[in-house]
Amino acid sequence: MIAAGYDLWRPTSGCGPTCLPVPDEVPAVSTARRLGRTTTGLGMLLGGAILALLLPVLPARERQVAIRGWARATARALGVRLLVRGRLPRRRALLVANHASWLDILAVLAVSPAPIVAKSEVRAWPLIGQLASAAGTVFVDRSRPRDLPRTVARLAGVLRSGRPVAVFPEGTTWCGDAADCRPGGGFRPAMFQAAVDAGAPVVPLRIGYRCAVTDATTTAAGFLGDETLWQSVRRVLAARDLEVSVTIMGALHPTADADRRILARAAESAVHLVPARVSSPARLRPLPRRPVLVERELDLAA
Repeated sequence: MIAAGYDLWRPTSGCGPTCLPVPDEVPAVSTARRLGRTTTGLGMLLGGAILALLLPVLPARERQVAIRGWARATARALGVRLLVRGRLPRRRALLVANHASWLDILAVLAVSPAPIVAKSEVRAWPLIGQLASAAGTVFVDRSRPRDLPRTVARLAGVLRSGRPVAVFPEGTTWCGDAADCRPGGGFRPAMFQAAVDAGAPVVPLRIGYRCAVTDATTTAAGFLGDETLWQSVRRVLAARDLEVSVTIMGALHPTADADRRILARAAESAVHLVPARVSSPARLRPLPRRPVLVERELDLAA
């Protein structure tokens, strides 16, 4: 298992093989069903590659509809049910979410087809990298920390243009099941500066995975430690009744002189449902009354 903590630029969560389900812990589908999911999943990836060629020429609204539809259909092809609780604001926002799996990206795109900040390695993933590039993904080279201010400025520009941006501020994936596997620094504050500079709200998203058969949370979708992407994908293809939920929390409205570290801690507290460690709440505008959370299952075929 990787030691928990952070180096100068690359965070590590401490998660590894021991955080993943043991064989037979998660009910599995038949071999035939698994092969069917693999075939349809590959078909959706090929469709994504074609979509990547069309996105640059589509109007903004049609582009968002196409990305959202592809993400939902791909999740369904993989046998994953998506549940959404709450509603996103109808304007620009910095969407910040916890990070456990590559499936998190599909879940966020299915809810809001916003440009996503991703590590530069994603660009090299077959087909997915092409679609991510066409969708406006902001790639971050974690080996070049000097590029960070430029990335933050780019995000602020996207927010000023009226579009949302999605970020996984933990900087790495973690299982969420054990306190010692939690990144030592929690939500890294750098990207929150973009919301402060642009005067945009921050909307925390809590992503969770559950096995409907056992009615328990699961790490079956995890992409942890040194395992390969294919190993994680195979586990998802085999899982029966896997659900991913996206809970949209109340927006945080930073003031012009807000401290990005305080903003990051407030968002982290909302996502992980822990007492806020905010020492200067005056730096955040009063929160609007949170709408009643309504759970709905999206039609992933739409």
